Amino acid sequence: MAYQDFFTHRPTQEIAQDLLGRPLIYESPAGLVGGWIVETEAYLGQADNAAHAYQGHRSAANEALYGPPGTIYIYERRGLFMCDIAVQDAEVPQGVLLRGIQPIWGIDVMTENRDGRSLGELTNGPGKLFRAFGVRDKALNLQSLANAPLTILLADQWQSRPRQIGSSARVGVRSGGWHDRPYRFFVSGNQWVSKTPKRSWQDDQGWQDTAPTKLPTGILPGK
Repeated sequence: MAYQDFFTHRPTQEIAQDLLGRPLIYESPAGLVGGWIVETEAYLGQADNAAHAYQGHRSAANEALYGPPGTIYIYERRGLFMCDIAVQDAEVPQGVLLRGIQPIWGIDVMTENRDGRSLGELTNGPGKLFRAFGVRDKALNLQSLANAPLTILLADQWQSRPRQIGSSARVGVRSGGWHDRPYRFFVSGNQWVSKTPKRSWQDDQGWQDTAPTKLPTGILPGK
């Protein structure tokens, strides 16, 4: 499936949910790392007081949000790098924040990048996730998922299926008219969803079906 088709022609909230279970993979300098996406947040552009493009804000820092669908937007918060994916047509600055993955590929590399943290602490949050990937700068910013070393596999054969998708208000959004909108989406029962109690974790991590983990040679970059 083409990135243009996947990331347009439907609401951003729906795109954010459809990303759950799809592989996010990165051909890092230290080797391939990645996993199944388990948590996302939707940001709806100019009208959304929590969005980086609220009221049409545009600068060199957030230019990626105005790019074609599938453009990577890397930004920094408190020394950690995080990643949004631009969705909708160019000049419509909506995005989906990638908040967490279930680690599948390159766990040893991610563990080293996270200074030996336990498996459950590697990628359960947007800053933790891209530190585990070894991202320490904005080199990926403005690149396209279609040809960057960071990509999301969109073919349905690679998607693990959540049994139930949960939703809530977005993390850290505490004020403004949109602060309580349920635009955070996650795989219910998965331990790599940030800020969830252990009692909610399930033995099967909340999957109805799991996709193959053996990736074909040469799958990167692209679909």
